[in-house]
Amino acid sequence: MRFRYLLREVMTGLRRNITLTLAVMITVAVSLSLFGSSLLVRAQVQEMKDFWYDKVEVSIFLCGDISDSPTCAGGAISEEEKTQINADLEALKPLVETIYFETQTEALSRFKEQFKNSPLAETATIDQMPESFRVKLSDPTQYAVIAAAFAGRPGIEDVVDQRQALDRLFRALAGLQTLALVIAGVMLLVTALLISNTMRVAAFSRRRETSIMRLVGASNFSIQLPFIMEAAVAALFGTTFATGALVFGKIYLIDQNLATTFTFTTFIGWDAVISVIPWMLLAGLGLAVVAAGLTLQRYLKV
Repeated sequence: MRFRYLLREVMTGLRRNITLTLAVMITVAVSLSLFGSSLLVRAQVQEMKDFWYDKVEVSIFLCGDISDSPTCAGGAISEEEKTQINADLEALKPLVETIYFETQTEALSRFKEQFKNSPLAETATIDQMPESFRVKLSDPTQYAVIAAAFAGRPGIEDVVDQRQALDRLFRALAGLQTLALVIAGVMLLVTALLISNTMRVAAFSRRRETSIMRLVGASNFSIQLPFIMEAAVAALFGTTFATGALVFGKIYLIDQNLATTFTFTTFIGWDAVISVIPWMLLAGLGLAVVAAGLTLQRYLKV
């Protein structure tokens, strides 16, 4: 009987304030969609880091006939210097996982493949391509060890860590995630204020029923519970819509578009989406219950 009464009161309250209830649902859906998206962006950045950092290489470019680096003042690198560099790299194992020597011919071929649709590919010549050692590290974060051992050494033009370019990309993605979190935070604040206003209106419109419950000795909790449940139900509907938006985004945006277009990297799976949903549900219901409870303590004092 108590449950049926509670359910009846909740449904009555939702119908009485249908416009405000819809507004709460929409704002909860929008704010939680942004919140969930920011969490997925973080998961995507981590997914890309795990994928690309495992493939990142350190390139040790060697002096050629036309190199103008101060370390190349003695001209092109000699075979003895190449042998010594290779031996020094071997000595750094197990940090150095693999060593590959790229000739000028191979460098030119790779350059033309990378820029095959550009005029650069047609004008490039073999003497412009430096020889290099391509080094894969067991721990890509230890680039400084390679740089300290080889940078500025005679016969070596430059030491380049591919991770530096990736870090710039990941910092940009992290900035997008922060922006999404800030916007989501603002929207959640707006949602809390809207829920508070809705509860205030609901309490005012049902002040007669509340007075009767006071006269028969109902507790604070008994009086406030239907109002809190109204806010929770509205937030639950909003969370459901937000969850649907994330699922749609995973299917349409990621699986059907990004994953088929950018095949050179990996994207988050359904496990990431599933792991975000409980946080969205907790944020939505928690915000609704707390905002409603604090408001009702003021407007439904017994």
